[in-house]
Amino acid sequence: MRKWTLTRWSASLFSGVLSGLLYGGMVGGTVLLPAGAALAASAIPSYTYEVVHAYPHDPNAFTQGLFIKDGFLYESTGLQGRSTVRKIRLETGEVLQKMDLPRQIFGEGITWWDKRLIGITWTTQAGYVLDFDTFAFQKEFAYKGEGWGLARNDKEIIMSDGTSELRFLDPLTLRETHRIKVTADGKAVDQLNELEWVKGEIFANIWQTDNIARIDPRTGKVVGWINLNGLLPMGDRIMNTPDVLNGIAYDAAKDRLFVTGKLWPKLFEIRLIKR
Repeated sequence: MRKWTLTRWSASLFSGVLSGLLYGGMVGGTVLLPAGAALAASAIPSYTYEVVHAYPHDPNAFTQGLFIKDGFLYESTGLQGRSTVRKIRLETGEVLQKMDLPRQIFGEGITWWDKRLIGITWTTQAGYVLDFDTFAFQKEFAYKGEGWGLARNDKEIIMSDGTSELRFLDPLTLRETHRIKVTADGKAVDQLNELEWVKGEIFANIWQTDNIARIDPRTGKVVGWINLNGLLPMGDRIMNTPDVLNGIAYDAAKDRLFVTGKLWPKLFEIRLIKR
């Protein structure tokens, strides 16, 4: 069995009082994202939601990456010493399979390609590849800067780094091929976090907001805003924890859209409603 070499993992450790609780990336960006009523005022179409069904979700899971495949949910969680990769039974929230990442690693987004599960980390400038079925470690790969979210289409892997740019990676070599800059009404949109490919668009959580951007992958333009304000009822919120919306999974086989958040006790299947 191959082992984690940790040559790059240990180079940049997480620090600061708030870091272990609040961060899935760094604060600070190029624009102040419009929210709530301001979204509706934009020329860009905006959407609200209808809850189709609520499923159990581990309230201790600091959700970083999320996708659904063959009816099962796959999730990566963050925080140093608590970062994991999991296979979950959607209907019950039962964790069927789990791998703990090395303690010094802050896990971020995940996606898959063929028989590989691919993940990235926050500040260590290194990602990892696991065997999809067994979660056995296969190899590391390098990239510059931070790692936040991952998604895939039929040709490429898409990566966010907390800025207004999205990187596109070759799925076999995991090397960057090109980037797009994400803009809304001509202004850069940063804090792009967890990603999902949905019907030819990139859906991106905007960190620390209740908003999801619908992005044209060719131009980088935001073509729709989804506002999920109020999705998690106040009665279900855990006091003194971030409760930040984060995690998008799309089931193409059944045309179902799922969302959750960090430390949320529920995962929601939602239907979008245009305002």
